[in-house]
Amino acid sequence: MAQVDMNLLEKKLDEQSFRNLMAIENPKLHAYVSDAVALCEPDNVWISTDSEEDIEHTRKMAVKMGEERELNIPGHTIHFDGPQDQGRDREVTKYLVPKDDSLSESLNQCDREEGLNEVRGLLRGSMRGRTMIVRFMTLGPKNSEFSVPCVECTDSYYVSHALNLLYNYGYEEFKRLGDKAEFIATTHSSGRVDDRMTSVDVDKKRIYIDYTTDTVYSVNTQYAGNTVGLKKLALRLTIRKADREGWLAEHMFISGVHGPGGRKTYMAGAFPSACGKTSTAMLPGETIMADDIAYFRALDGKCKAVNAESGIFGIIQNVSADGDPEIWDVLTRPGEVIFSNILVKDGRPYWLGMGEEIPKDGENFVGQWHEGMKDANGNDIPPAHKNGRYAVALEALSNCDPELTNPNGVALKVIMYGGRDPKAYMPVQQSFDWDHGIVAYGAALETETTFATIGKEGVPEINLMSIQDFVAIPLGKYVQNNLDFGKKLTDQPMIFGTNYFLRSVEDGKLLNGVRDKHVWVKWMELRVNGDVDAIKTPTGYIPCYEDLKKLFKEVLNKDYSHEDYTAQFTTRVQENLQKIERVEKFHREIENAPAKIFEVLDAQRQRLLDAQKQFGDMIAPDSLK
Repeated sequence: MAQVDMNLLEKKLDEQSFRNLMAIENPKLHAYVSDAVALCEPDNVWISTDSEEDIEHTRKMAVKMGEERELNIPGHTIHFDGPQDQGRDREVTKYLVPKDDSLSESLNQCDREEGLNEVRGLLRGSMRGRTMIVRFMTLGPKNSEFSVPCVECTDSYYVSHALNLLYNYGYEEFKRLGDKAEFIATTHSSGRVDDRMTSVDVDKKRIYIDYTTDTVYSVNTQYAGNTVGLKKLALRLTIRKADREGWLAEHMFISGVHGPGGRKTYMAGAFPSACGKTSTAMLPGETIMADDIAYFRALDGKCKAVNAESGIFGIIQNVSADGDPEIWDVLTRPGEVIFSNILVKDGRPYWLGMGEEIPKDGENFVGQWHEGMKDANGNDIPPAHKNGRYAVALEALSNCDPELTNPNGVALKVIMYGGRDPKAYMPVQQSFDWDHGIVAYGAALETETTFATIGKEGVPEINLMSIQDFVAIPLGKYVQNNLDFGKKLTDQPMIFGTNYFLRSVEDGKLLNGVRDKHVWVKWMELRVNGDVDAIKTPTGYIPCYEDLKKLFKEVLNKDYSHEDYTAQFTTRVQENLQKIERVEKFHREIENAPAKIFEVLDAQRQRLLDAQKQFGDMIAPDSLK
């Protein structure tokens, strides 16, 4: 552990900040802050507490320093990241692996000593002329078995402001825990910035994760997914913590779905970015408890879950008044919202797919923009970035679930996995049991890369449980942990697979309407509570037509034809067999893949082959009644 340089802390911190830091009786924390100060060499250090005065200071300074600008609606601000800093960057996000350890070859990594020398070299002196802001937060509710204390040292008031909206304040929690606080730490610097306060040296962007000390280092970047250390960066570390302690850290939303008689059923779901995750979590009339990261523990035989966060850092593209009324309401009325990387014209924000005409000029992520502008490669620059975002506290939403901060969590009854699968899986199906669901829907989750990750779009790939990029333990071990977790539960949630992107065999058109997902979720609610029957297919249980017909009318006031039902729920044998081959190949190439994966997939293959002999390559649902 680094040593505490008390003289340095007394020199860099004013009297109040020094008292605030020393009020937390944790020598390891003092050593971490001391090391960050010595490394980054800020002119001064500000220790933020949970007071409203300190929270307001961060808001004001983000605007004063030019990292955010106020918009016309009170409380709304706009932040821009640089043109080459518009998403999570896989290539420069690496685990630092000691010489005596190893991670799965599929994970981006480098030698710990070499990586530390590189990233600390880039951070050295990076905060000269600036203030280091020290923030204390918690992942999960405060004063809870689920909570994980976190500290972040940053020179960005925008990052600090985002923390206000997205996480639970943790200063008092650190004081309560004292030296018992086993915390996750993040050291971040924007590096050199231009006159728009965006990072200049993006070619030297680095996001390195030292899992031996639970520390994240981030430099020469401002995009929140790379800099707000409690986002996916901390997920990587809490997955390791969960592995050690026997619980699960998941890339999932949590929603409360209403059913007959006033009941509410809690559901969690894993969807890769831009695959319908937030829109499923935000279904009209239901409640939202989490939109991104959830922690699961087996308590009293039940799967109890909490939100690791307290806000939403959501993709804004295609958010519209009709499709997303709750989010639209928050984004168009007074209240605290940070927009990022969209178009601003006359103090008003505009984004792609908002359902309104977008101006032909304004300011966006490249600076002053006008229609027809080209980038260095001759490509059109869009008015707003596809990965433009909004940050907002969940409590600002009228449909925020009242159990959001319950330290005991909620009991899950449904877990769903969904990706972009144009050819094989149906819109919704229920697994045969826990193991089948974890393997056939979770470990076999297949999708296409999207604009939320830097790189090519539309490339098919396995995205295991929508968490593959963030797993800091062997992937096979991660799957085994999920399989083992089910054995701890006497009241197991049902597992479902969803797919909003199935396309017609004839013309390639999408077979799901944008709002149809609400029907699939309502069917899950009825199914898990024993209110409806299902048809057994080779890949899972599917809805009966009459139940869906009734739900389409009740939920969407829409007629649902038997032809649509048949197109959506026909088992495509060849496509499913090919999918199994891809999934098996993927898992045979990873370390420590559980034998159960191949057992479950082989059983699914045999069911498909048996059904093929009897019904052919395309098996209509009515054939299986």
